[in-house]
Amino acid sequence: MHNASQPVGATVDGTAPTASALSDATAPARRLVRWRVVDIVVAAVLGVATGLLFVVWNGVGFVWFSAMDALTPGFGGLAVGIWLIGGVLGGLIIRKPGAALFVELLAASVSMLLGAQWSIETVYSGVAQGLGAELIFLLFAYRRFGVLVAMLAGAASGVFAWTLELFTSGNLAMSGEFLVIYLACLIVSGALLAGLLGWLLTRALAATGVLDRFASGRSRTR
Repeated sequence: MHNASQPVGATVDGTAPTASALSDATAPARRLVRWRVVDIVVAAVLGVATGLLFVVWNGVGFVWFSAMDALTPGFGGLAVGIWLIGGVLGGLIIRKPGAALFVELLAASVSMLLGAQWSIETVYSGVAQGLGAELIFLLFAYRRFGVLVAMLAGAASGVFAWTLELFTSGNLAMSGEFLVIYLACLIVSGALLAGLLGWLLTRALAATGVLDRFASGRSRTR
């Protein structure tokens, strides 16, 4: 309880806190939010590299998607996880607000510019998928980056992709059975191919020392 005789905002010895002390107290929060030049550069490189992966998966993954969907409508969602990995990697490696969205959106833009068959819808997907992953990192206040958080981010990215496709792919006209199967497959694929794989890739990169300028390179347990 505040002592009525002690000035509001005073320290325990009755003196007012100095500007330096207040600055020191807010420094960790500023470091969490503020992007460094190296954050921007690495996020951009990561986005382009992931975009090139998407270009490859646009062929390989689409064949898998079509084959699985022909087997049982909705099972094609099991192939989608690789397209969700950009947001997970961005969040795990950069660990700054907006990193998941930035990397996934940039990767989707690269994929579109290099000829993705879905044209501008590829970018819409990048926004939705990046927001899904971003939401999970936000819920954990950008302080937890373990395998569970990574898998949740991948799964949420899948849920956001499913929601977008209700409108961009005409899935609102599909049967309830298809929608439930497709959603479940997107969640599983997102958790494993984006979340778990993204977490393993981050650990592998950290082990090489290339992430030493990032918290992700110095801590492998959180």
